[in-house]
Amino acid sequence: MAGQCAILYINSAGCTGTHTAALRALGFDVVEADDVPERDTLAKYHGVIVRLNNGHPLTSVAARLRAAPLFGRRVLVALVPASVTTRERRDAIDSGFNLVLAQQSSARDLAASILSLLRRYPEHRCVLRSHTNRRRTAA
Repeated sequence: MAGQCAILYINSAGCTGTHTAALRALGFDVVEADDVPERDTLAKYHGVIVRLNNGHPLTSVAARLRAAPLFGRRVLVALVPASVTTRERRDAIDSGFNLVLAQQSSARDLAASILSLLRRYPEHRCVLRSHTNRRRTAA
């Protein structure tokens, strides 16, 4: 049986209003960190979300994470300010991010994007916990 969808939310921007509570409410197991953790621990997450400020080079962040051991084809999403240009977003995707979204995106949009990206990778199957945290009975 597949485990619960685990997401690492790297909040390098230091913002207080993040998507973590809403993603947990939707059924994800979310761990929030201020910086990239040890490279070995990245392998236990199905996806990694990186929230960046202006001035952070998206391309080097993507390359650094993709080069981590056993990172493989995990979902990698960047949340960037609206001021990031289309060219920078395209370069970030070329460097290893699966998706680059605006920080103002809703948690539902973020969750839908993560789930659609995870569907492409059968080795990263996971389930969402029920929002009531109870098992459903068979009908």
